[in-house]
Amino acid sequence: MSTIAAIATPVGVGALSVIRISGPQAHAVLKAAVGRKISLAPRVATLVHVRAASGETLDECMATCFCAPASYTGEDIAELTCHGGMLVTQRVLERLFACGARPAEPGEFSRRAFENGKIDLTAAEAIMDIINAGSDLALRAAQSQLSGSISRPVQAAIDSLLTLAAHVEAYIDFPEDDISPQTVTNMQTALRSIEESLERLAATADSGRLLREGVRTAIVGAPNVGKSSLLNRLLGYDRAIVSPLPGTTRDTVEESISSGGMLLRLIDTAGLRNSADSVEQAGVERTHQTLQSADLVLEVQDATAPLDGLPSHALPDRVPHLVLLNKCDLPEHASRRNQHGIRISALTGAGIPELHQTIASLFAAKSGERETSAAINTRHLHALRTALSALHAAAHGLAQHALPELIAIDLRAALDSLGAITGKVDTEDLLSRIFSTFCLGK
Repeated sequence: MSTIAAIATPVGVGALSVIRISGPQAHAVLKAAVGRKISLAPRVATLVHVRAASGETLDECMATCFCAPASYTGEDIAELTCHGGMLVTQRVLERLFACGARPAEPGEFSRRAFENGKIDLTAAEAIMDIINAGSDLALRAAQSQLSGSISRPVQAAIDSLLTLAAHVEAYIDFPEDDISPQTVTNMQTALRSIEESLERLAATADSGRLLREGVRTAIVGAPNVGKSSLLNRLLGYDRAIVSPLPGTTRDTVEESISSGGMLLRLIDTAGLRNSADSVEQAGVERTHQTLQSADLVLEVQDATAPLDGLPSHALPDRVPHLVLLNKCDLPEHASRRNQHGIRISALTGAGIPELHQTIASLFAAKSGERETSAAINTRHLHALRTALSALHAAAHGLAQHALPELIAIDLRAALDSLGAITGKVDTEDLLSRIFSTFCLGK
């Protein structure tokens, strides 16, 4: 196994930067770069001077060593905390390469941690989710995943399936013993319990998407009702052009904010109206396309104008829809006195806190605010669906008194699919369970 090195902090100028080295020669590479004999106690930060081959000091750093297997990757690791300039950090890194390390590939440290059994695939994915989290709830969900909110129920399902598979394999090895009706009933009950657990996990897929990607929030309405003004108010700066002339916004403008712990991807759209202008028509068409992929619709209406909302066919039925009565700092039109909606003023900011609270109440429970539990991603969902399909087939086989060999195939398929979530399930796991449970081959 080669020894790898890379800068572990973002590229740019800062007070400090960290360079990580991992592999069998990590400590030797560090000592060679220091250029003199030095005692580096594990997990103790030590002041060192990284030197060029000529003996010139490249930087004064703090070095910390970690010994295998008690390290992030499971290998020997050394970390150098350098001054944060881009040039000095690059020179220190190049010196490490000259001393025997090679450049790490993207994600190679985490891959080695996985291969050495320090983390499973869900934990590796959670690390990236933590780094990329754009909201409080997304961060909490990623931290929960890192601590095992996905791997624990998946592993529990794998353990239960291994026990079931072991029973079925035993009947294959001893064909003279038929599977009794009571055993079939017990197996069906166990399968249903596993299915219910996996179905609950699969149901978090939409929450996971919202947490990772953000809530696509379409700001729609007729021209000149204050859509762009609302966008600017929510962002806290002037992002969209505001003009009294109708049709100013002709293309979608997208920005992101955090609201109620959620990441909102705000999309300001062209005003919905009939227009002879071909460019404005294209903008209106994009508005309709945005509506079809939205997770939340904020319909802005002018509270000072007569009541006249958007045509019902223009709004999708499947997503939450909030009516915002803008310009509440001005006298409200008589026709709107009993209209339901959130009264706001994009000019003064009135009603904006209530808008944030309403959005939070819409998505908090859906995205796991009450309990920051599992929030699976697309890869997990595909594997869970495949596993559930195999479990349904196994349950059907039991009900139809199918051959144990056929049921075993379905159970193994389910195990393989679940193993893809956390890491490959070795057939040795199944063999160990068989031998420990049934004492075969004694």
